[in-house]
Amino acid sequence: MTYEQFSRYSFLLDRTARKVKQYAQQKFKLKDFDITVDQWLVIKNLDENDILSQTELAHLVFKDHPTLTRIVDILCKKGYVERVPHPQDRRSYQLHLTKGGKDKVAELKPQIALIRQKAWENLNESDFEEFKRILNTIYGNLEE
Repeated sequence: MTYEQFSRYSFLLDRTARKVKQYAQQKFKLKDFDITVDQWLVIKNLDENDILSQTELAHLVFKDHPTLTRIVDILCKKGYVERVPHPQDRRSYQLHLTKGGKDKVAELKPQIALIRQKAWENLNESDFEEFKRILNTIYGNLEE
C-alpha cells in the first residue's frame, strides 16, 4: 500500500471520528443535556466502574491529566462527581459519582444510545464484525 493510500484511510478515520463526536455534541446541546460528550464519557465510565483514580479514569477516556482535571472540576461543580481521599495515599483522590451523577447517567443513557445509533444505520451484523476486527487490528498495531 502506498503512502497516499495510508494517508487517505487515516484521513477517513479521523474525519469520521470527528463527525461522530460533532454530531453527538450538537444533539447534546439541542436536547439541553447540561453536559458535553467528554463529560458524558467521564460520568459513564465512573458509573460503570464505581470508583476510580484520576489516572485510571484518564486511561479509560483517553484524556491527558490536565484535560481530565478540567472536566472533573466542572462535573464536581455541577454536583455529578465527587473527589474522595484515597485510602492508601493521602496525596491523591479517587473519583465517584454522586447521587445526582447516577441520576444523570440513568436519565441520559437511553437518549444517548439513540443518538449513537444514528451513525450505525444501514450497517448489518457482518459490517459490525468486520469494523470491529479492523479497528482492533489497528489499535493492536499501535500497542507498545
